[in-house]
Amino acid sequence: MPNRDWLLEIGVEEMPARFVPDSLTQLEEKMLHWLDENHIAHGVAETFATPRRLTIRVRDVVEGQADVEEEVRGPAKRIAVGADGGWSKAAVGFARKQGLTTADLVLEEYKGETYVFARRHVKGRATVELLKEGVPEVLSALTFPKSMRWGNRRLRFIRPVRWLVGLFGEEVVPFTWAGVTADKVTRGHRFLGAEATIPVAEQYEDILKEQAVVVDIEARRADIRSQLARLEKEKGWQIPIDGDLLEEVTHLVEFPTALSGSFDEAYLELPASVLITTMREHQRYFPVEDANGKLLPFFITVRNGDECSLGKVAKGNEKVLSARLADARFFFEEDQKLSIEKAVEKLNNVIFFEGLGTIGDHVHRIRALAETLADRLELEDGERKTLLRAADICKFDISTYMVNEFPELSGVMGQVYAKQAGESEDVAEAIEEHYYPRFANDRSPKGSAGTLISLLDKLDGVVAAFSLGIQPTGSQDPYSLRRRAAGVIQILADSTWKSLTLSTLFDLALDQLTEDGWLKRPADEVKDELTAFFDLRLKALLQEEGIRYDIIDALLTGESTTPSLMLDKARVLVREVEKDEFKQVVEGFSRAANLADKGEPGLTINRDLLEAWAERELLATIGNAGEAFTKAEARQDAQGMYDEISKLAPVIHRFFDDVLVMDENVANRNNRLALLQQIDALVSRFALFKKIVFAS
Repeated sequence: MPNRDWLLEIGVEEMPARFVPDSLTQLEEKMLHWLDENHIAHGVAETFATPRRLTIRVRDVVEGQADVEEEVRGPAKRIAVGADGGWSKAAVGFARKQGLTTADLVLEEYKGETYVFARRHVKGRATVELLKEGVPEVLSALTFPKSMRWGNRRLRFIRPVRWLVGLFGEEVVPFTWAGVTADKVTRGHRFLGAEATIPVAEQYEDILKEQAVVVDIEARRADIRSQLARLEKEKGWQIPIDGDLLEEVTHLVEFPTALSGSFDEAYLELPASVLITTMREHQRYFPVEDANGKLLPFFITVRNGDECSLGKVAKGNEKVLSARLADARFFFEEDQKLSIEKAVEKLNNVIFFEGLGTIGDHVHRIRALAETLADRLELEDGERKTLLRAADICKFDISTYMVNEFPELSGVMGQVYAKQAGESEDVAEAIEEHYYPRFANDRSPKGSAGTLISLLDKLDGVVAAFSLGIQPTGSQDPYSLRRRAAGVIQILADSTWKSLTLSTLFDLALDQLTEDGWLKRPADEVKDELTAFFDLRLKALLQEEGIRYDIIDALLTGESTTPSLMLDKARVLVREVEKDEFKQVVEGFSRAANLADKGEPGLTINRDLLEAWAERELLATIGNAGEAFTKAEARQDAQGMYDEISKLAPVIHRFFDDVLVMDENVANRNNRLALLQQIDALVSRFALFKKIVFAS
């Protein structure tokens, strides 16, 4: 018989849109893994989803497992064969366990010893039988950020399960799970459709389309985009499409219909960010702009239904939005009555981390660290003044009604309110920018004040959490420490301040916690944990750049440096590894490092003991290379740094050709080991080259 398609649909009550993509990914991964694990050959998988269903269809699934000849190793001959040459009880028991008799046993050599082997023919089982047993296990293995129980069942799932479809070609796979037995009946749109029978798996999309369900996610997303484009053309509008909003709306509807509504023009007096956030975050509306990007008093919503009574639907949405905007205007007007100083004072009543004081304490540390960095970076008076003022008030908008209602407007409202209060443009900009980058691939701050405050805000958050023993575990990261650490690394990678190493920043942050009396654990212990944690983030950054794993290991185990210089070093090594002479360079550095480890730490060089010319040449080259390397390092010139240490390679090889390092004379041996220790100390400032591997 030909292969068949396997269709599995889980029908549930409406799921939160944000959980749909990951749930679908899990379903696909676990279903395909189960098929492979059970040796059921198959073709490609397709996934579908709406708010009320998760579906996978696997093409070209075989009718059953192939028969296999299985060979199982048993006890060694010395145990399996008795003194009389007959089979022992151990051999008889082994054969019985395999469902065979001793007549089916054979002796074969395995790794130098003779063993008993049982060969048996295992007949493959029908796919339908296996699916009936295995699918409940697959479904029970799905996990969700939030799940629920219903009825008197102990099973937890994203939402109550109301129907199941299990269809292998035309044949129903009647497995039972969550109190529901699978058949071939699906359910259409809650109001526009009805129950429908799926004759065969390949007709799935067409059957649901007849019941007002666009089950293909990409088709639904494309339909929404098309409808928005049509409205733009008809109305002469521009509809900016936020990718996250489009994704969410796509997973909120089964049969999308876009429509427009309007709101009172008087609300346009509010900042555009307030209007857009109100529409997007609370109502899932798309804002409307004119050709010049100016916000217009209209919105677009996507209905889960057809075009029936669109006027009434629009009026209902307008009424809801009007109430939301009235609240926003109230918050905005009330916030005008709150001075920045009073708002900053209120931060002393908002908890930062339990056990680490308030956000007011956090701001105090940011301000103190900002002052330290201003001195270290020798900022000009104007930059310094902007930095310290912005640091003092960077979090003041947390005390406002607007940010309390819309946390995502933190910084945005700070900038608006700061300008209204007469703060300088640079200070207001820094207040908004210090929240950047907010997520992966977001931009870094542009201004110097915003960059430094963002760096210190994120740094203090991570260091403070680690000082309490709070660290991410697995997928759990309630304080967004990974995101904060990634932000620190991105800022340093993009920054023009090349002297700020992670090690230096850790020390400054830990010193400030100590000075303020908040450090709860030994600083050295916390710093070690921070270094390991940030190394993982640095590793991710280098992997995103496509850097080889061994080069990453060589850089991360080397001396602490700035992320920007580390990236430059990685790019240098990626170029150099393609050159024929690079292998000789690495071999010289690696041999020097391995021998240097044999000496006692801290050996010093006695010039009077340098008898061979190769020794004296090596010492002179180390001195010249070290001086030039340090200058290149000060310029943050990764290529220059490598070029200088690479000059050591031929001299190292001559040294090994002419000089016996492990001399019987202890003084000579230690002197030569001291030379190698100096080389290793210098070279390790660039990377730990012995971590780099070459194909044999």
